[in-house]
Amino acid sequence: MKTTKSECVLALTLALVAGETVLQSDEGMWLYTDPPRRQLKEKYGFEPSDAWLEHVRQSSVRFNSGGSGSFVSEDGLILSNHHVGADSLQKFGDEQHNYYRDGFFARTRAEEKKCFDLELNVLMEIEDVTDRVNSAVKADQTPEEAFAARRAVMAAIEKESLEKTGLRSDVVTLYQGGRYHLHRFKKYTDVRLVFAPEQQIAFFGGDPDNFEYPRFDLDICFFRAYENGQPARISHFLKFSSTGPAENELVFVSGHPGHTSRSLTVDELAYLRDQRFPYAMQWLNRLEVMLIAYSARNEESARRAKEFLFGVQNSRKAREGMLAGLLDPQIMARKQADETRLRQAVAGKPELREARPAWDTITAAQKVIAQNNRPYNLLESAHGFNSTLFQIARTLLRSAEEKSKPNGDRLREFRDSNRESLELELFSEEPLYDDFEQIKLAHSLTWLVGNLGYSHPVVQLALAGKSPRDRAADLVLNTRVKDVARRKKLYAGTPQDVAAAHDPLIELARTVDAEARAVRKILETQDELKQQAYAKIAKARFAFEGTSAYPDATFTLRLAYGLVKGYEEEGRKVPFQTTFAGLYERSAAHQNQPPFDLPKRWIERKSRLDLNTPFNFVSTADIIGGNSGSPNVNRQGEFVGIIFDGNIQSLVLDFIYTEEQARAVSVHSRAILESLRQVYDAGSLADELLGKRQP
Repeated sequence: MKTTKSECVLALTLALVAGETVLQSDEGMWLYTDPPRRQLKEKYGFEPSDAWLEHVRQSSVRFNSGGSGSFVSEDGLILSNHHVGADSLQKFGDEQHNYYRDGFFARTRAEEKKCFDLELNVLMEIEDVTDRVNSAVKADQTPEEAFAARRAVMAAIEKESLEKTGLRSDVVTLYQGGRYHLHRFKKYTDVRLVFAPEQQIAFFGGDPDNFEYPRFDLDICFFRAYENGQPARISHFLKFSSTGPAENELVFVSGHPGHTSRSLTVDELAYLRDQRFPYAMQWLNRLEVMLIAYSARNEESARRAKEFLFGVQNSRKAREGMLAGLLDPQIMARKQADETRLRQAVAGKPELREARPAWDTITAAQKVIAQNNRPYNLLESAHGFNSTLFQIARTLLRSAEEKSKPNGDRLREFRDSNRESLELELFSEEPLYDDFEQIKLAHSLTWLVGNLGYSHPVVQLALAGKSPRDRAADLVLNTRVKDVARRKKLYAGTPQDVAAAHDPLIELARTVDAEARAVRKILETQDELKQQAYAKIAKARFAFEGTSAYPDATFTLRLAYGLVKGYEEEGRKVPFQTTFAGLYERSAAHQNQPPFDLPKRWIERKSRLDLNTPFNFVSTADIIGGNSGSPNVNRQGEFVGIIFDGNIQSLVLDFIYTEEQARAVSVHSRAILESLRQVYDAGSLADELLGKRQP
């Protein structure tokens, strides 16, 4: 087939618009089915083999609670971040033991502590099911019918796969609807804690240093996967490098970036800037104030709130950086220019005429979403009912209704392929505390009133004639869903059995359920319209670029790469790595006062450490939230570090990639080994990392 001169010029124009930065920089959160072979070969002279890719992929672990990790020994040892493991550490704690604050080390396999409800996933197989998903949606269907058809076929694919393979099976949406892949995961639910350092060294510098660099954090946590009561035997795991990476060395990141918005239209970005982020900032700021006040009551309250408070502060600061990016006129101008070029290119291709109205379709759908997003957040996302107990109650209520429906008609979280994961979380034995649940629920009911107004029917039904504080106390103290045996009984029952329980929290969930479902349906319908439109835009991009461009992050496994490299900031050079010596210097500069204080053992054992040991380092690898715990891997497929943060300049990566200053921040492999041996007397764990099998 011959190509006209105008088509060549058009393709070149789009390549410059969308692809030049990929060739000239280290941009990309790449699918393992479409790795950046050409970019790596042209820029770094390295072309990963299929065997290399399979090894790194199957060594990578997804924490279903959010975050990433990797297998680092043949006996199922897994390395992630302390802040990824914080949920498990928090659930272990009580008034006598504060594992989150003080750390933990199991010196024998018998001492390893089984986590309450932690599920780990390893991606084993990937299948393209785009044609089957798209064929289920007919051109003459309404948006509501199209959404139902798409949901049904995705549920059917997942169920068939689960029954055939026994592997967890999820259909994931890529390119905002341009592609659909079926991911099959090996699942581990017997997961045990092996080691965690003190929270103060894992998060040295606290909130002031969060998203900053230089950093001095030992943000690590070890777990072990078990099968049939024994440590899992793992064929693909990352051998541990005792030397770690050098400056300007090529490293890879294999992990699960949570969400990016790089392919969104300019109108959608404006919605994030003008509505969604300002709302989120208000919500997070109020939560932070509430949690700080609760934590100040006493040491036990501080322990109970610590992990939640960290998450809120982290989310708040991240969104501040993202909003700053959207408020940067240069970034928005670049986004507008890119979109204009693509629309002009599409206008010049008659065979892509169906894509021309796609941008306007997205704009119209987004306006409807904007009108309904606040009630969606309050009711369906439960910002107005912020309580673990409420979530349990609503799951019991909805499960009784949903399980009577055909699998394809259910809400996605109740599909057959998700049943085991849902039950693992629902029947968790994690400790719940009445006073903490009360204060969270009272705070959120007050937020509900402030957003909907006191006279709103939902507010009146939710408060039932009481103040938010009194209503929260009544609900928390009188519910019976705290009892796991009770949950199991109700979960196995019918809607009539659940109604007959007369549980106050279940009845509260019932009171708001109709409106919550209604606003969810509105957003799902508009999302379907957007998905169809984005699929047309993706088709247009594929016409010019092929599928070599990476899709936005979706908490699915991706491969990124970059150089271990410092940067310049305000006229000064920022080094590519820090050392243990720098840790002690930074603590001394702040008189060892919080949050720059050192744990006691780090003070006592300073003389045992090689202070020149590299501690943290930065790279140009393209990461985002969800990559926490991802391994840094060298060309040989060895573990050389672990991602735990990005610097403040990296927060704009949600929308646009830049490598001038944006950096991924990691813990150096040498720092891990040195700390285990010299600070924690955990030589056996260090030996296991270096390949010595444990008895």
